Amino acid sequence: MKFCSQCAHPLVFEVPPDDNFPRHMCKQCGTIYYDNPKIVVCSIPVWEESDEPRILLCKRAIEPRSGYWTLPGGFMENKETTAEAAIRETSEEAGAHIDLHGLFSLMNLPTAHQVHLFYRARLLDLEFDPGTETTEVKLFAKHEIPWRQLAFSTIKYALELYFDDHRKSVHGGNFGFHPVDILNPRYPD
Repeated sequence: MKFCSQCAHPLVFEVPPDDNFPRHMCKQCGTIYYDNPKIVVCSIPVWEESDEPRILLCKRAIEPRSGYWTLPGGFMENKETTAEAAIRETSEEAGAHIDLHGLFSLMNLPTAHQVHLFYRARLLDLEFDPGTETTEVKLFAKHEIPWRQLAFSTIKYALELYFDDHRKSVHGGNFGFHPVDILNPRYPD
């Protein structure tokens, strides 16, 4: 940022009084610009006809990682809850209808300035269709997932955690909540 959006005065980058972090500030009108992490919200849409769950994945049509597979998700919008964001993103990217279950995982990515939230979800039907940011939408059993073609490390972690909890739930366990800190995010391949 170079200029204040309130008064067009040049900005400085320094620690404001009573703060701990440097911020873009306007010395003319006093506006302080806070650059905070972005929240990414995803669902893990599951279809269960037998003992083996199948997960709905989307092939990305946009950068970053166009052509790689991901769970439906994206940046949270203002004036929506995280649950609303998960449902909206699933509808936009996969054309899928879901019943949202509990928050499953929270992944901190401090170097990327992001927080990723993953909700478990049940597909209500098998009617889904790629959105404008997606070229293909497909259900995968665990052994079918294109692990080396997943777009982001958070997707890989979420799927691994999901299948581990699913295995435990079959034997009387429950799905847990998984906070994860990813200090050096990288693409899984």
